[in-house]
Amino acid sequence: MLLNKNFTFIDLFAGIGGFHCAMDEYSNKEARCVFACEINEQARKLYSDHFNMEVFGDITKATNSDIKEHVDVVCGGFPCQTFSKAGMQQGFGDPRGTLFREITRLIEGMKENKPKILILENVRNLITHDSGTTWNTIKAELERVGYNVKSKPVVVGPKDFGIPQLRERAIILAVRKDIYDGEITLDFPHQPNNSCDIYTYLNNDISTDDKEKYALKKKEIKILDAWNNFVKITNLKVIGYPIWSDEFGKDYPIDDLPEWKQAFITKNRKFYLEHKSALDNWLKKYKIRDYAPTYRKFEWQVNAKIDDVYDGLIQFRPSGIRVKQATEAPTLVAMVHVPVLGKYKRYMTPNEAAILQSFPSDYDFSKESDFNAYKQLGNAVNVEVIKNVFTKFVDFLDEKISKAKGEV
Repeated sequence: MLLNKNFTFIDLFAGIGGFHCAMDEYSNKEARCVFACEINEQARKLYSDHFNMEVFGDITKATNSDIKEHVDVVCGGFPCQTFSKAGMQQGFGDPRGTLFREITRLIEGMKENKPKILILENVRNLITHDSGTTWNTIKAELERVGYNVKSKPVVVGPKDFGIPQLRERAIILAVRKDIYDGEITLDFPHQPNNSCDIYTYLNNDISTDDKEKYALKKKEIKILDAWNNFVKITNLKVIGYPIWSDEFGKDYPIDDLPEWKQAFITKNRKFYLEHKSALDNWLKKYKIRDYAPTYRKFEWQVNAKIDDVYDGLIQFRPSGIRVKQATEAPTLVAMVHVPVLGKYKRYMTPNEAAILQSFPSDYDFSKESDFNAYKQLGNAVNVEVIKNVFTKFVDFLDEKISKAKGEV
């Protein structure tokens, strides 16, 4: 076997320890983390409290003398903002993008006794960023320090392992060339969206206090009731554009607006005329125009699978009230618009967000503010995804090594 269960690993850009949890699950907690590094103070404290170990801060100040033992596996979710579609996409032009090279710097310092396996994580956009130049650069860097790298990162998400969350990530896999230098062929079948129900994971089994704490406010229920009535009276099905109620009954010129905005306005005005009588009564009854602009917009993203707002997952976003099917939680991101569980008329709790990220039930977020708990979980890797990819990679390597030795 390539790895004994008591293998050692380091956890770089560790966050709150998603990789560490995955290695624990893979090895039944026999593997040992011999060095962890995370610059965010709040994440560092959560990690330290849960795993009962000291966590180094700034990786640029770490040296190989800080790593006291031989390392078998390198884990790392290096900063993704520079490659993400949600960010500026400056890649290696952003100082955070160059932090990837801190990984290769530490590996180079291990000289002859380099780690056997690397498993690194980033956003899916990493692969195509800068027309593929970014990925080619990363791959070449890893090859330069002695690794056989899978030709493209594995792209998988929680939904591919039966977890109702949309969060595809690119996972980089590499093995030391002297261990295996052939093609790395791993297949991870993708599961279709909407294949699992979030309520099988989040079943409202929370305390009465939490039910009250995370319950929707009366004002929020009132506006959701209004939009639920809107769905009913218009028999709303699949719709490929946002509803902007401010455009109902309007006819001011729009020629000077961007084309995309003109298209949305034109569709909304046409929709109004098709349902004019019902919508005039609706506007008057619910006084929609008395609400803040964000409440006057509505995004119905349910593929005709539901016909009631409260059957869905809801988010209050700057772009409007968004409703999605309850079979897929939106990606948990660092600055999260916390999902509302329509069926329960309350917000998702931090512990439920942890369940969707596959963190163990004993991971304690109770001392954190809700904002920080959501933020740290949004920045974390999904434990189940990492464990499954790592397991399949190790099994693949074991099979190849055994064949090379004539054992199979």
